[in-house]
Amino acid sequence: MKLKGKCAIITGASQGLGLAIAKEFIKEGANIMICARHSKSLYQAQQELIHFTSDPIKVLAKPTDISKLEQVEALISYTLAELGKIDILVANAGIYGTKGPLEDVDWEEWCEAIDINLKGTVLQCRAVLPHFKKQPSKKKIIILSGGGATKPMPFLSAYAASKAGIVRFAETLAEEVLPFNIDVNTIAPGALNTRLLDEVLAAGPDKVGQSFYNQAIKQKTDGGTSLQLGAFLCTFLASSESDGITGKLISAVWDPWTKLPSYIEELKQSDIYTLRRIVPQDRNKQWDEI
Repeated sequence: MKLKGKCAIITGASQGLGLAIAKEFIKEGANIMICARHSKSLYQAQQELIHFTSDPIKVLAKPTDISKLEQVEALISYTLAELGKIDILVANAGIYGTKGPLEDVDWEEWCEAIDINLKGTVLQCRAVLPHFKKQPSKKKIIILSGGGATKPMPFLSAYAASKAGIVRFAETLAEEVLPFNIDVNTIAPGALNTRLLDEVLAAGPDKVGQSFYNQAIKQKTDGGTSLQLGAFLCTFLASSESDGITGKLISAVWDPWTKLPSYIEELKQSDIYTLRRIVPQDRNKQWDEI
């Protein structure tokens, strides 16, 4: 079992990818704390997870709005009181937020997406770090990013901005906590058929743009990326197999992540799997002569 004896917090775990990650962690022997904003679906997920295994695994749940400082701090305190330690944080909770042309969207809803996706992620890390830094053993922070970090997403500007911000935050935090034996990575789980996809379909092409809407219809029809793939990547990054891989954005679909332990030293000295500005020389252009 890859995570036997480990204790993990998984946010946004009442459904979708978060729930799939929780199941995989349990299978690998981890005790878990799951949280989400809505208590009814959260406790239903907890019961599903409890019946998912016959092993003496602890499955705790606490309703939490990760954009609220006091609630995040209460989550960490409660987890430490009940589990005794935290080894892994999976910052999965997130929303698309408001959709539409920037000048038309509701400003409060735009800010809410930043509060949850970006500031909420930072709050989770901020709250767990004092405990992580006291422990000599390896600790892991895994942050869910996605396509919004690596390409423009017209009509979903809050989501795209927050997800790009998450990646640069993770890269920065990874270097900051390097002396404390903490690995920090972001992942792109692929095009998932979850409630976020349903939101796009419900919003329609007038809100999200015809191109993105057509892409969503195709994804819904084709089935999208398996939730398991993202859950497997999270388990890999939470386990000792990935020790030393830090400050990277890794795609569950496109990157050969199972082979990365063979390239640890190269990764440490490289900007591979990071956000970077492309300059003319990267595309074999010599514009400096113009």
